[in-house]
Amino acid sequence: MIGPYINGAAIVVGGVVGAALGERIPKRIRVALPLTFGACSMSMGVVLMVQAKHLPAIVLSIILGALIGELIYLERGISKASDFARVLTERFMPRTAGNAESEEHFLQTFVAILVLFCASGMGIFGSMKEGISGDSSILVAKAILDLFTAAIFATSLGYVVALIAIPQMLIQLALAYGAVAIMPLTTPVLMADFSAVGGILLFATGMRISEIKAFSVANMLPAIALAMPISYLWARFF
Repeated sequence: MIGPYINGAAIVVGGVVGAALGERIPKRIRVALPLTFGACSMSMGVVLMVQAKHLPAIVLSIILGALIGELIYLERGISKASDFARVLTERFMPRTAGNAESEEHFLQTFVAILVLFCASGMGIFGSMKEGISGDSSILVAKAILDLFTAAIFATSLGYVVALIAIPQMLIQLALAYGAVAIMPLTTPVLMADFSAVGGILLFATGMRISEIKAFSVANMLPAIALAMPISYLWARFF
């Protein structure tokens, strides 16, 4: 089970290197690459969305998930946790001038990349695949992408980006070890609808990273847990 550790290490290395370099990375690169990451995220989202089998179930999952997230103030909780993490890291590794960001922009970007790193379809399926077959190739490929993504965003957000490796590894390890129990209960249809819900979140994440529209992506995260049960019930009763 090496994929989650390789992926986490890539985020740590990218986050530390990017924060250390700061303004020494040319501004045109710091501006252009996040737009590229946003476009990639939206593209991956579209690819996953076209796999949808039960569109009403997917829409219902997203709406109910977003409603739950709004009611429990999920993004606010993530915001408080990210602020605490930033204060903690800056006690030991202060940001340089190139890392200075407004509170609002910090939250918007941090939440977007948190979802991109921790809740992407690539990471979820890669973790489950390694848990079942021992093949870590998907997570290793994701690690390469995350290395550069973390480095670029750390130039503005600082060393706190490296801490995203912690929840990401926990999620990927849980998925990998739980895959043996989960996969026998799934069907290709359930997996397709699950992928489509993840695709919508990735598309919204890309919109947020590209600063086109600041979707409350974190508040939509409960939809991931609802996707398979709602798809199953929809197929069974409708």
